[in-house]
Amino acid sequence: MPITLNDEAAQVAFGETLGRALAGRGQVHLIGELGAGKTTLARGILRAYGHGGAVKSPTYTLVEPYETASARIFHFDLYRLGDPEELEFMGARDMLGSDALCLIEWPSRGAGWLPAPDLEIHLQLVSGGGRRVSGTAYSQQGRAVLAAMPASLSHKEDEC
Repeated sequence: MPITLNDEAAQVAFGETLGRALAGRGQVHLIGELGAGKTTLARGILRAYGHGGAVKSPTYTLVEPYETASARIFHFDLYRLGDPEELEFMGARDMLGSDALCLIEWPSRGAGWLPAPDLEIHLQLVSGGGRRVSGTAYSQQGRAVLAAMPASLSHKEDEC
C-alpha cells in the first residue's frame, strides 16, 4: 500500500531504510514528476552507506558515481538523455552489469536499452508538500527488499 511522507526529513529517512534493505546492490528505478523528490530519496539511500556529502541530481552529467566503504553506487538522471543509445557510449552497460547499486531517475528515457529493474519506486506529490511513495518489485531481490521494509510500510503482493 502506498505510504505518505510528510516532509523532506521523512523522505530522507525512508531512503535510508530503503538503502539498508537494498544491501548495496541492484537496480532501482525512481519514478515521479519534476520535483517529486527522486534526488532527495537518492540522498537518503546514499546516507545508508555512509555518504554524508551533497547529493545533486546528475542532470547534465547523466551519472554520478559514489564509492563508500560498503558499496559502489551509480546515480543516474536520464532526464536530458537524447537517445537511449547514448548510454552505451558512456559505458553504462558496465555500470549496470556490475555488482553495484544503480539508482535511475527518469528510466523511461532509457526504454528499450535499460534492463528490467529489481525495484521501481514511484513518488507522487500530495497536497501540503508531502509525497506518496509506492514500490513494485520485479525480481526476487526486489521482493526481498520490500519484505525487509518495516511493517509500517506493509505491502500487498509486490507493492509497498
